[in-house]
Amino acid sequence: MTESMQRDPSVIAAGVDLLADAIETQAAPVDRVDWQPPMPGTEADLATVAGDPRRPDANAEAVRRMLDVRAHLVDVVPAREALGLGPGDFLHAGPPITWDRASGPMRGALMGACAFEGLVDDPERAALMLASGSELSLEPCHHHGAVGPMAGIVSPSMWMFVLEDPVSLRRTYCSLNEGLGKVLRYGAYSPDVIDRLRWMANTLGPLLQTAVRAAGPVDITAILTQMLQMGDEAHNRNRSGTLMLLRELGPALVAAGSSDDAAEAIRFIGGNDHFFLNLAMPACKLALDAARDIPGSTMVVAMARNGTDFGIQVSGTGDRWYTGPANTPEGLYLGDYGPDDANPDIGDSAITETAGLGGFSMAAAPAIVRFVGGTVPDALATSRRMYEITLAESPRWSIPALEFRGVPSGIDVSLVCRTGILPQINTGMAGRVAGVGQVGAGLVTPPAEIFPAALAALAGAVDAPSV
Repeated sequence: MTESMQRDPSVIAAGVDLLADAIETQAAPVDRVDWQPPMPGTEADLATVAGDPRRPDANAEAVRRMLDVRAHLVDVVPAREALGLGPGDFLHAGPPITWDRASGPMRGALMGACAFEGLVDDPERAALMLASGSELSLEPCHHHGAVGPMAGIVSPSMWMFVLEDPVSLRRTYCSLNEGLGKVLRYGAYSPDVIDRLRWMANTLGPLLQTAVRAAGPVDITAILTQMLQMGDEAHNRNRSGTLMLLRELGPALVAAGSSDDAAEAIRFIGGNDHFFLNLAMPACKLALDAARDIPGSTMVVAMARNGTDFGIQVSGTGDRWYTGPANTPEGLYLGDYGPDDANPDIGDSAITETAGLGGFSMAAAPAIVRFVGGTVPDALATSRRMYEITLAESPRWSIPALEFRGVPSGIDVSLVCRTGILPQINTGMAGRVAGVGQVGAGLVTPPAEIFPAALAALAGAVDAPSV
């Protein structure tokens, strides 16, 4: 008798709890599997994509490219220099959108940015100019190698973090983080918001540039590795990452300018737990951009929201966006705000989840539930569930509470459609009305229909003639 024939019998139960309970009472081991049918209407496309001979190697290559990237902070420069933006050029978070469909926080952030750039004296006067569209251009951050949190507005005078992969020399960009509450990215545009942006442009940006050029490059990928061991998940909890960045740049900041300016800059960064988010985001984009444009790959390379639409991009279908209506997060609210005050999901920060951080790594940051809602068991269960829709586990980023298992990395469109499990995102919530700012934080998933749409495009490409 072989060794396999001598093993104790076991049972796998797929969603039939009554049967599983009965077997367990008889002392037989049962492995319970949370199974459900594929998303409706996806069966034929799933079969076509599963039979694509390119898919295994394409996905293996996408994963390899993503995991090989290291993100280094190499510079801090104005957006006009980094991205070539001119007067009246603005970038925004999420897939493409126009003013007539823009949400309240997107409109508020654009109005504030117009005032910051000196295009209007009063943000309220910017609405007519923005509605006409004749004097301004509006494009997604993702189309320029950049990412922006929440509304994600980038204008020429804003300073940008510059991240680079030392091997490929590819670069990505992100603006500096303003903090929480009434800030531009949440759609606020009061005078104190504009004053803060001017201080960041006139003082903080130049100080950081001098410090990074003196002390850098700073290995952001390595800091992310340590953050996960220290209770951060790099989306809504960045406290340890912010402090580690200060450790790297603090001495150079002190030497970069006047003592008063340096003290103010260090005080601002140290008091802003989310400051590192704007480095985690472009680090994740740098990794995912490396996995783009691989024919046959079903891996998601971007998830982004503009406050109206939620969109994804997939490696095997190039720059095409698959979009649906953004859902409204559910979670905890600030002060007297409630669900009626919250805008639908917004921001490029879901790039962290796309890379396996944020909501995918909630098990590494159980304290996050105090900010976004839920329970510690929920956080553990969420991370475990995300392994069912991903292609790999990161060898660099691990989760201590799951026996240092690598974070779930590389969302697979076909696995989402096959299991019906949607990616989990934890996020801040912006007020629906322009000018309000942040109203809370919570949990959200993408609209389900965008994954079958991407799957259908992938299936259509299987037999398409090569060009």
